Amino acid sequence: MATMNISLPDQMKNWVEESVQSGLYANASDYVRDLIRQDHQKMAALRQALIEGEKSGEARVFDLEAFIHNKNKPRNED
Repeated sequence: MATMNISLPDQMKNWVEESVQSGLYANASDYVRDLIRQDHQKMAALRQALIEGEKSGEARVFDLEAFIHNKNKPRNED
């Protein structure tokens, strides 16, 4: 496994140490690895959403005025 040294402001360093002390993580490296995994998952979800958006068809014109007008209309309750 490769080693990487990073510098953190004291506040961030304290946050990492508190997370480790709480028992959520075994050590600071475990914490950083989890953050990287979460970042990968978010990026994968974003890429998938973009792909789905591209596949959804042509974009339509959005009429903001009509949207606001319709949003402010009272709903008929059945």
